[in-house]
Amino acid sequence: MLKYVLKRIMLAVVTMFCIIAITFFAMNAIPGGPFDAEKAPSPAIKAVLMERYNLDKPLTEQFVIYVGNLLKGDFGISIKTGRSVTETILSSFQVSAKIGLMAAAAAVITGLLLGCLAAAYVNRWPDRLIITATSIIVSVPSFVIASVLMLVFCLKLKWVSAWSPDNPNYILPVISLAVFPMANIVRYTKSSMLDALGQNYIRTARAKGLEEWLVIFKHGFKNASIPIITYIGPMIAGILTGSVVIETVFTIGGLGYQFVNGITNRDYTLIMGTTIFLAAIIIFITLLSDLLYKAVDPRIKL
Repeated sequence: MLKYVLKRIMLAVVTMFCIIAITFFAMNAIPGGPFDAEKAPSPAIKAVLMERYNLDKPLTEQFVIYVGNLLKGDFGISIKTGRSVTETILSSFQVSAKIGLMAAAAAVITGLLLGCLAAAYVNRWPDRLIITATSIIVSVPSFVIASVLMLVFCLKLKWVSAWSPDNPNYILPVISLAVFPMANIVRYTKSSMLDALGQNYIRTARAKGLEEWLVIFKHGFKNASIPIITYIGPMIAGILTGSVVIETVFTIGGLGYQFVNGITNRDYTLIMGTTIFLAAIIIFITLLSDLLYKAVDPRIKL
């Protein structure tokens, strides 16, 4: 177990370095720069700014300097705002994490319950209703769902208010962020549960006279959970790091929104900082989901 964990950590470090290198050189390969906007500074001021952010040096030297600062925990200063990238990431991630955790919890709980229900009533009306609804959800883009929810519940019915920093209303962003992964969890859960419920140990449990809910949730679900964990791990990482589309639609100043602003403004340090932070979260949660396999099923050899 320890050998496997150390091997995965080393692989994560190599993966992170590759992400940093690819992002850095690809970002600088795009024509233009952060000071090439319409209201560009004078050549003298531009030269000072280029020197301040080490943009006047060769690309390989810039990369070495950036990695060296990164090892010290320094993500640099935002080129456009002059604010510390670390402070920007931490403050915006608080919003993304709050919405992401609520959306992930809603998606997992609802998806697992509906998936088990569909498997228990397979080929009957609850199953058909759940699968039809989830098929519609996965075929509709998330920005359409978010826009329709705002149109109906904010403008037409006026049941909830739109998002604002002074009055943060998490209901619609959470629902918009949760419905798509929830639909996928339903489909994964139903498929895994049907496979598990057809095994001999399930027939034995039913022959002993156990109640159906015990057969489904205690015996069937545990053995059906491994394929579900495979999806839920990266899914939680994706939701937790914030949705660029949802945060843009609701104008939420989360991490995804900052990432879009960084790309729009060609803010190199902000792009690099958010990319590294998002990648680190995804790699960590993916590693954690792999280790959960052993806890769920001791028969698995890592």
